Amino acid sequence: MILEIADIRIAPGKNAEFDAAVQHGLETVISRAEGYRMHRVVKGIESPERYMLMIWWETLEDHTVKFRGGPLFPAWRAIVGPFFASPPSVEHYTVVTASPGTPT
Repeated sequence: MILEIADIRIAPGKNAEFDAAVQHGLETVISRAEGYRMHRVVKGIESPERYMLMIWWETLEDHTVKFRGGPLFPAWRAIVGPFFASPPSVEHYTVVTASPGTPT
């Protein structure tokens, strides 16, 4: 499995609206993508306009080719994109070691 981590910065004062939008987008768009396995979104305490979106994909290509190059990506960006203060930074990771019960 591949972990995508998107470092997202939103415009100040838009937390409640973004929280609802990202949940809606994950439930209605991302969850339908081929290779999608699970997700987690966390919000900064010291920097409440900073979010980390973590999505586990079956393969790197499921995210970079099938999702990003397919019709679901524009739908996702239409939902969450208006809240971005700057383009998200996105990187992909593989597991080196994990505690029991953690996605691998």
